[in-house]
Amino acid sequence: MDTSLVIENAGRLYDGFKLTLALVGLSATCAAIITVPLVLGLRSKAWAPRAFSNTYVTFFRGSPLVAQLFLLYYGSGQFRSVLEGLGVWWLFRDAFFCSVLAFALNSAAYPAALVKGAIDALPEGQWEAATALGLGWVATLRKVIMPQAIRRALPGYGNEIVLLIKASSITMAVTLYELLGVVKVIYSRTFDISIYIWAALIYICIVSAIRLAFRFLEQSFFRW
Repeated sequence: MDTSLVIENAGRLYDGFKLTLALVGLSATCAAIITVPLVLGLRSKAWAPRAFSNTYVTFFRGSPLVAQLFLLYYGSGQFRSVLEGLGVWWLFRDAFFCSVLAFALNSAAYPAALVKGAIDALPEGQWEAATALGLGWVATLRKVIMPQAIRRALPGYGNEIVLLIKASSITMAVTLYELLGVVKVIYSRTFDISIYIWAALIYICIVSAIRLAFRFLEQSFFRW
């Protein structure tokens, strides 16, 4: 493996690395925000929010992420006048923000199912005890239920972040050159296959750092 290839293209690789982290970081943050109403909808006793959340989770978990990205980026052009009227065309015409939206919408479906399952696994006595203490529904969810559910769902959520990092490479399809996109450009100019090996090593380092971070969080949560 020729290290000079990496040194010569260090600036490009760094830009791709930063773009990958920005894409995954923003997507994960937005997905965490979307997850909250989805979980509430999945556990709602009302028909409408429960049906919406179930449909959302089924669609985004059952269809390919690349198809969802294409629908948002290429399909939104057919509704340009409507989106311009709503003032959100700037989001759909930009490859980066459109990719963040697609990744966030897709990623939110998985943690929602994880957290919902974690809440369902908790004993009903938790709710009854909180009610007996005079806690309202919101306070019970915030102080009693969610801290325990997050502890149970955290390992699965860490895996979802890892999958999101590896899936970020599909943004090449919408002209967004993150780390692997930059590597592809470098290979097209040098025809040196070792650049893909270096890319794999960089991805392994990123994933390993994410796993160590979540392992630390798990140990912190399960300390007691």
